[in-house]
Amino acid sequence: MPKGVTIDVSPSNVVTVKGPKGELRQQIDPDITVKVDDGVLTVERPTEQKRHRAMHGLYRSLINNMVEGVTNGFVKELELVGVGYRASNTGQLLELTVGFSHPVMFALPDEVKVETRMEKGKNPAVRLESIDKQLLGQVAAKIRSFRKPEPYKGKGIRYMGEEVRRKVGKAAGK
Repeated sequence: MPKGVTIDVSPSNVVTVKGPKGELRQQIDPDITVKVDDGVLTVERPTEQKRHRAMHGLYRSLINNMVEGVTNGFVKELELVGVGYRASNTGQLLELTVGFSHPVMFALPDEVKVETRMEKGKNPAVRLESIDKQLLGQVAAKIRSFRKPEPYKGKGIRYMGEEVRRKVGKAAGK
């Protein structure tokens, strides 16, 4: 475990991770045992059943993401590709103009910090930051779902650096 991070395991199998950026909790399946000894966290499974092996890896990964989140945090960036596409935020309210007759308003959870950038010559960008990787991915996917990138012109909301497979239009097919 990194310095400054404390992990508590309650008798009801709730793991609490505290660090410089915040605190996260995760309920663990009763079959899986979690121990903290001398700054080393150990996740153990009772048998070699497929279900136990799967849960062992899942909870090890979730706890690792929690430790990573409270020490460094996670960032996701989205870019809006399209003529007239804009993004702005007022506190936790994100306003997207993505080709509909009305702007899309999206209220973000308090755990996710949002920042929008509009630079001349570049696509508008939305930067999301959080200590909870699961919540961050869910919020980013929801924002992307408002206007997914389409394959013909490539317009839409995409993750920064995402490659969109382009299709040839019907005129080029003949």
